[in-house]
Amino acid sequence: MLLSGKLTSFHHSHKVGKQEFMANKTTITIETDSLLILRGRTSRQAWCPQCAAEVETAALEDIGVVSNLGRAAVAEWLNAGDLHRLPSADGSQVICLNSLLARVRKTITS
Repeated sequence: MLLSGKLTSFHHSHKVGKQEFMANKTTITIETDSLLILRGRTSRQAWCPQCAAEVETAALEDIGVVSNLGRAAVAEWLNAGDLHRLPSADGSQVICLNSLLARVRKTITS
């Protein structure tokens, strides 16, 4: 069939009396998490007695860089026993990264 001239559009809706029915609207929200683990040349492993496992560690002074935590939050988590503090071979303090990851996940889900 060949049409010539102007085409006009139209809107069709179901009406009952003065009410007009609309389709249901569904909203889907997708949440994702990501974890980026970087290993440097100075990456150290140590035995964590609380985890009962060989774990990756980070120097206590580097925890703020690794996790974006302030000193107050790190101190609070250490005092609460949420972070596992280990002595390193050179006498400095290191943090078990498994405990840091577990504590961060606990914060996210709370």
